[in-house]
Amino acid sequence: MLVTAEDAYPVLERAFLGARQEVIAGFRIFDPETRLRSDESRAIGETWMDLLAHTLERGVRITLLIGDFDPVNALELHRGTWAAIRRLSGLRELVSPGSAPLVARAMLHPAQIGLIPRLVFGPRARGRIRAMLADGLDPGRQAPGLIPWCKDTKDGPRLRPFALPRQYPASHHHKLAVFDRERLYIGGLDLNNRRYDTHAHDQPTQKTWHDVQLMLGDRTLAEAGHRYLESLAETVAGAKPPPPVPGFLRSQSQPRRFGLTHISPRPALREIRAAHLREIARAERLIYLETQFFRDRVIARALCRAARRTPDLTLIMTLPGAPEDVAFHGSGSLDSRFGENLQARCVTKVLRAFGPRVFFGAPVQPRPVRAADSQQDRARLAGAPLVYVHAKVSIFDRRAAIVSSANLNGRSLNWDSEAGVILHHPEDVAQVQRKVMRHWLPETAGPEFLDPQSAHAAWAALARENAAGEAGAQRGFIVPYRVAPARRFGRPVPGAPEAMV
Repeated sequence: MLVTAEDAYPVLERAFLGARQEVIAGFRIFDPETRLRSDESRAIGETWMDLLAHTLERGVRITLLIGDFDPVNALELHRGTWAAIRRLSGLRELVSPGSAPLVARAMLHPAQIGLIPRLVFGPRARGRIRAMLADGLDPGRQAPGLIPWCKDTKDGPRLRPFALPRQYPASHHHKLAVFDRERLYIGGLDLNNRRYDTHAHDQPTQKTWHDVQLMLGDRTLAEAGHRYLESLAETVAGAKPPPPVPGFLRSQSQPRRFGLTHISPRPALREIRAAHLREIARAERLIYLETQFFRDRVIARALCRAARRTPDLTLIMTLPGAPEDVAFHGSGSLDSRFGENLQARCVTKVLRAFGPRVFFGAPVQPRPVRAADSQQDRARLAGAPLVYVHAKVSIFDRRAAIVSSANLNGRSLNWDSEAGVILHHPEDVAQVQRKVMRHWLPETAGPEFLDPQSAHAAWAALARENAAGEAGAQRGFIVPYRVAPARRFGRPVPGAPEAMV
């Protein structure tokens, strides 16, 4: 159980060092210039480029499937993917001729918006591309996804007349790696320097990043992860997915055959959503959820049904105090407002159903705001700077735990490619609960903070105490999440698919 990149990155590095024959990995973001963290890795170099070269030189085959993105609506992510691909292509030329092969692919989800929305959004897409080109973007070098819509002129690249850019609504959001079909690394953490944080979260608020990964020595799950990645391109293009494997969970979508009016892809696998709905229905005493987004109204309704059906059921949910783009960059985009509107509705619905049996918390650093912190209003809560939560963990009583790449929003549960595992062995579930929940608590926290009969009340009391005190006097990280700012900031978008955000 790996909490934050302080735990996870050294373990991932050692897994590459220990691989014997083959590594296959799929990440939304994989930056080969990421700094190495373990002593063993730093003995051979400074960055992941050095570690990859060393692994290839040892004769270990490496396949890296890196998520690609719609260049019109996610230009910086698209550029980042292709910058990584260029570096990895150069790596092939640097290693010795006898080294093992490196396969590095930019994986764009093939689902496109239908012709009618493409026509509707065409002027906006054309305007965006014109603005990119006016800012000096070179599609051939920086954004190859834009090449079909541009032409070279004596004055530089320009938008083609009557261009109607394709737009791609889904992405590959998973984060997993398989080593020799024996070990599986899986969860919510991608690989770059931005995502590195420690247990102490003692850096400027906009640099904090809380995430969770697992490293499992289960051959069955490792083989399932290998097949998931090996078949990814064919599955999302429309082929029949590999059969399910107990314990391994997937979300995948495919292009619609007749999608003239649709913005969304066709959901093909929703195993992560199904597992959550099943475990919510079975829960008896305590559900603990930790997620970047809580925007899926299907999950919210399931929680409400469980609250009414089971009077002793309690719920603890840990969320970031605000979305990253809002908290740290002051975004006021329609996407951000729509997402906050959905989250406010979901939180409010669950608050009404559970009443005093639910606690929504958000972590902050136990210190005052400093000059180096983002000065955005929503970068702080209870007078203290936020800790940004990106983890995706769900624990049901002491019976089941899900760790995955999927948030509790419609995009993760219906559109994007996601992967995770569900654990049922009591010792495994107990370890997840202990490490995930205790991370936010003071060292002196007693067993009542984990006991299903008392945890909800203990967390709520601690959070209220922290919020009432001065910044810097908190015990642990947790304070109450405030839904009012999300409700004020959020805006409904009639007609827009909720899974967009």
